[in-house]
Amino acid sequence: MKRFIESIVPQKLKYRLFMAFVLLILLPFSVLNMYNYQKIETLIQVKISEESHSQLESLYHTLQDQMSTAFKTLIFLEQDSSIQSILETPQMNRQLDNIELVEKKFKGLNNSFFLYNPPVYFTVLDLHGSVYTSYKPKDALDYDQLRAHSRFQEALEEGAKYRWVSQDDNYLFRDNSSSPSLLSMYAVMRDQNKKPYGLARASIDYSYWFQSMLSSASANKEYFIITGEGEQAAQSVPHTSLTPNALQQIKSKPSANGYFIDSSSDALINYTYIDSLDWYMVDRVPLHILYKQIHELKQNYFVTFGLFTAAFMIIAFMIAFTFTRPLSHMQKKMRDAVRKDLKVRLPEKRYKGEILELTRSFNTILDDMDDLVQRLKAEERQKDAVHFQMLLAQMNPHFLLNTLNTLKWIALRNEQTEIAEITMSLGKLLEASLNSDVDLIYLKDEMELIRAFVYIQQRRYNNRFEIHYDYDRCNEYVLVPKLSLQPLVENAILHGIAHRSEGGTIRLRIACTQQGNLIVEVEDNGVGIVQAARQQTTRKRPGIGLDNVRQRLKLLFKDHGALEIISLTEGTLVRMTMPYLLSEPYQNRLEL
Repeated sequence: MKRFIESIVPQKLKYRLFMAFVLLILLPFSVLNMYNYQKIETLIQVKISEESHSQLESLYHTLQDQMSTAFKTLIFLEQDSSIQSILETPQMNRQLDNIELVEKKFKGLNNSFFLYNPPVYFTVLDLHGSVYTSYKPKDALDYDQLRAHSRFQEALEEGAKYRWVSQDDNYLFRDNSSSPSLLSMYAVMRDQNKKPYGLARASIDYSYWFQSMLSSASANKEYFIITGEGEQAAQSVPHTSLTPNALQQIKSKPSANGYFIDSSSDALINYTYIDSLDWYMVDRVPLHILYKQIHELKQNYFVTFGLFTAAFMIIAFMIAFTFTRPLSHMQKKMRDAVRKDLKVRLPEKRYKGEILELTRSFNTILDDMDDLVQRLKAEERQKDAVHFQMLLAQMNPHFLLNTLNTLKWIALRNEQTEIAEITMSLGKLLEASLNSDVDLIYLKDEMELIRAFVYIQQRRYNNRFEIHYDYDRCNEYVLVPKLSLQPLVENAILHGIAHRSEGGTIRLRIACTQQGNLIVEVEDNGVGIVQAARQQTTRKRPGIGLDNVRQRLKLLFKDHGALEIISLTEGTLVRMTMPYLLSEPYQNRLEL
């Protein structure tokens, strides 16, 4: 990746200046303009979508009015006593008289309610085998087939007053309607005692209504009715349809109203969901019409911007060339000086101003280079010597560890078990100190080092003290700083228990808190901090154990680690606090 970047970045300063102008000025300015135009297009989309949604809402309210009017006509029919009489007792009059009277009622309703609206088509059935319609049917009327219609059966069985069906099969004669389906309301006509005496169906040719309502709409917009299954039920412009991608997006939208860009048709799609009918009302506006003026403005702007940019780039290139030509000449002279082992100096008489100052500074650098090279060579020799001493010093602890192993095997051969155990314990501590690659180890491994250290100290003090461990086994894989508990126990032994004539007790407690911290406490019943300091006369150097632990906690955990020394009535309590870090077990364990 680095080589690729270096290959495309020009090496000449004049080209870099030119590239910097393009990338830092020209490109951001162009991106900003494109962003502003994009924001303008977005604002236009929002504005057009708001207007479209208002139109779709108005269209929906008009459809609701049409449906409400159809419902009212059924109420009139249900409340008409003559219609009720004909349906309850059709044998009271001749069949033709009944048909004539019902059709007259149908005609009166259409003239009263639907004079300026698309008509509503009525179908009325009595419960005695007669059917009355306000239209010419496509097929011969079959009472039993109509009576067995699933919608009528549902209305009778469920006791519902009425129910709208959004895609009812078109049963009208072709001269009346050529739409594939109708919007129908199925109802049960009941008397005052809620007893059914007839069945009614009122249907609206919604495709005809849709086209008649949008006949004066803008020619730039297309309107559609989409069913909940994604089928196109009606359109304002014949032989037009939404793309499958648009239909899929409308169905997948969670909101009832919205808009999106359909890339397949390059158009803005607005939609409104009608919950009662499970329909979507949709309009489509082509983007080339929506953004026609903005595209013309953008084209004129960028042509003008391109001409000014080209002129400015030519001027910038000329300025960069004029500025970098003296630097190119100086670069050539510097290359010659490097090839001649810094023995060449640049002439100072040929330059003026900043270039002259640069030439003098470079000549001064050349004069100081020999001294700097000598100093660097001396430092390298010194570094080699220090590195050798470090390697030499590193050999001593390893030699001591190998010697301890030798002593262990000699003691085992001579059946000196106690000496062998002491050497093994000391070897564990020494090996842990040599492993500088690990700062944090498991608590269980740290406890092994503590037990090794305590074993040696108990042999030293002839078992004058006891130590009790109090911690939960589930915390064995908590991470703690390596060799951080040993200084706490050593402090309790040397400054507490060692000064008691009859020995004492040390308690090591480890627990976690609700705040996510690990608390380690080492408590002894020794002579205490003040008395131990008074009796400490043989130590020739100051103790560094607890200070070392405190500094390590600060380096590892910053402000989340702390070490406290608390004086008790009898003895001392040292409390160490650190974050609770629980790790997964691993295979490599700390062993001698």
